[in-house]
Amino acid sequence: MSTDLTTASVPTELIDAFHRDGFVVVPDLLSPDELDTLSPIVDDAVARRLAADGRTLAEKSRYEQSFQQCMNLWEDTPAIRPLTFHPRIAATAAGLLGVDGVRLWHDQALFKEAGGRETDPHQDQPYWPIAEPITITAWVPLDGSTMANGAMGYVAGSHQVGLNRFINIFFGEPENLLEDPALDGATPTFVEVPRGSVAFHHGLTAHLARPNTTDQIRRVHTMIYFADGCTRGAAHGHFCVDRPGIEHGAPIASSLTPIAFPRPLGDLPDTPDC
Repeated sequence: MSTDLTTASVPTELIDAFHRDGFVVVPDLLSPDELDTLSPIVDDAVARRLAADGRTLAEKSRYEQSFQQCMNLWEDTPAIRPLTFHPRIAATAAGLLGVDGVRLWHDQALFKEAGGRETDPHQDQPYWPIAEPITITAWVPLDGSTMANGAMGYVAGSHQVGLNRFINIFFGEPENLLEDPALDGATPTFVEVPRGSVAFHHGLTAHLARPNTTDQIRRVHTMIYFADGCTRGAAHGHFCVDRPGIEHGAPIASSLTPIAFPRPLGDLPDTPDC
């Protein structure tokens, strides 16, 4: 991977794989030293967010048993911004999407506790009121992911079948997206991601995750990026557009969704003004 980040330099074979399958693992985007520095910052931020929650895993909802979710950590934890706006990761996201620039939708920690259940199959795009499906998630396992600790599984090519279906994974037992006729009985491909590598998937790619059968937390930090110029679409609310007052049909552009690529090296966004 080139260190000249004035352009999104991504190997052609990775771009082709992403366009074909809707997911790809890009190796060595983060160095061991970077992870050693940034991982404890994510840990501390999650601990602060969850400090008042003393429930056991068994006492939590089905959704919460899949992972502990902490969104927009970059906003109240400035020390996380070098990860959320990591230049190599954001440049790779732009290169895989084939666009000149990407904005951050939001970041989030997804910590699957020891003994945590599987993550139910879903697509991400239906949860976001972004009209154009030019979206991508960068999935960063801080220790690497394995089949035992909650590896992700992707339905290859599912981003191209015309499926954009909301699955309510938040309450009760959800519908099984894998049974949708559009997927024609396809089975997911589960992928282990070595430490330092990053898995990317398209917003319309059907995906899920295995349970965590180990005695350690599966620590993941994710960033969702979208092509600069995308507009607000669906009528449902979302803090990324509601807080800055983005109207239906208007470009999604505010200090809450700042440019992630291209940015001058070393430049990080300020705390949102909304």
